[in-house]
Amino acid sequence: MKVLMISKACVVGAYQKKLEEIAQHDDVELTVVVPPEWQDERGTLRLERVHTTGYDLRIEPIAFNGHFHLHYYPTLGRVMREVGPDVVHIDEEPYNLATFRAMRAARRLDARTVVFTWQNLPRRYPPPFRWMESYVLARTDALLTGNAEGVDVWRAKGYTGPVEVIPQFGVDPGIYHRITRPSRPSKPSVLLRRSTRRPSQSEMVIGYIGRLVPEKGIDILLEAVAQLRGPWELRILGSGPERDRLEKMAQWLGILPRVAFDLPIPSTQMPYYYSGLDVLVLPSRTRPNWKEQFGRVLIEAMACQSVVVGARCGAIPEVIGDAGLTFAEGDPADLRAQLQRLLGDAHLRLELAQKGRQRVLDQFTQSQLAARTVEIYKGLG
Repeated sequence: MKVLMISKACVVGAYQKKLEEIAQHDDVELTVVVPPEWQDERGTLRLERVHTTGYDLRIEPIAFNGHFHLHYYPTLGRVMREVGPDVVHIDEEPYNLATFRAMRAARRLDARTVVFTWQNLPRRYPPPFRWMESYVLARTDALLTGNAEGVDVWRAKGYTGPVEVIPQFGVDPGIYHRITRPSRPSKPSVLLRRSTRRPSQSEMVIGYIGRLVPEKGIDILLEAVAQLRGPWELRILGSGPERDRLEKMAQWLGILPRVAFDLPIPSTQMPYYYSGLDVLVLPSRTRPNWKEQFGRVLIEAMACQSVVVGARCGAIPEVIGDAGLTFAEGDPADLRAQLQRLLGDAHLRLELAQKGRQRVLDQFTQSQLAARTVEIYKGLG
């Protein structure tokens, strides 16, 4: 079975491990189309060649780079004719131009199609995006959604075909695990600001990893730790338009000496960074056009035995289960209470760290998600 996947997300090296796992299935011949880079509010994400064994990685030009709804691959039709796929896996939302064009090209070749979506809000789009979404939903052979809420969303929109809840990517537990050598997160290649005070070994190291944007709620985290009792340090790894405001907020809260702002590092270094965190917090807040769709940093942190604490926003409780703590969305006092519990109870931290690792092994490995995806391919007939 020849499978062609289109995925801008696979510019990230860590995500490519799932592609290797899919390609290990004897009856799958996999080709993956990626752009040379992708641009978003964090900057330019350049292709990382990390896990590229067993499949054909095709780097193709992308038009309207950085435009989530309008980007597409001008050469995709030629690539499809060269590959002659039996299945086209479109790793893009149903309402995007890239998905619409890929669906049309696949139908010209009579290929079966699978479309992946993160959407967990019943959003209605204006033309032409609504028309493209309707076209795709009427023709795709299967829909994969990254969270349980997505099933209800797409059924409400009229989709009646097969739909499965399979997160876009998992983690490789052989790569993401606790690395005991560093006593603190490994030093990123570039630091925006870092505390000059050397933290003691007894301090609880709290972390946030991700985009620095309002919907991620990092300001809630800063408010929470500002009144936390006991020894702690906060590390924030990421980039985005909120960076300067958050730095100033830490300053007027009087906690800047205890907060480090680290710029992004290559995905291959992330297990070292997670291993220096005792706790990872994902304080996302719902917006009219967004709520947390999964929170990949949660499963990466759990695999590395960092305790996870997340807002009850979107799919976060679904991902954490009983392997971490949650707090009321947008409530710094509740977040502070959960962190205070962890700060005062080393046994609880150890218990949740072990539960988190086991939850990843049970549900979120790259090999498990790859196998489930291949079963979808086989079921298309």
